[in-house]
Amino acid sequence: MASLWRAAMGSAQSSENYDGVEFWVNPERCGWLMKQGEYIKTWRRRWFVLKQGKLFWFKESDVNSGSKPRGVIPVANCLTVKGAEDVLNRQFAFELSTRSETMYFIADSEKEKEDWINSIGRSIVQHSRSVTDNEILDYDSRK
Repeated sequence: MASLWRAAMGSAQSSENYDGVEFWVNPERCGWLMKQGEYIKTWRRRWFVLKQGKLFWFKESDVNSGSKPRGVIPVANCLTVKGAEDVLNRQFAFELSTRSETMYFIADSEKEKEDWINSIGRSIVQHSRSVTDNEILDYDSRK
């Protein structure tokens, strides 16, 4: 899991990697989640913001244009998002996975967990690089 965390943390160091995403304005979803640290495996409560294919997290919820994310995950790199209560043996847990790594989160309720899974899942589909607009147009023109 270290390389996904390092990639996420590394991309948070420069605002150029936000791809112009104004994470402080009208996010697709935001709220508190627990996440596990990369090196010290304690659970920490962080404020998450999902916008334009990026999942940002912050220490505090008062996010504005001067806020610096603690990390950023490009959702397009993720393959699945699903419940993980059985894996972690923790209520309201879910996982976000790439080809090689999995990150775990814990929501405050079943509804919050389901809402995050649905929002991140939609974002994965919308921002996936596996299907381009041209491929969709080509497919539609064959009908």
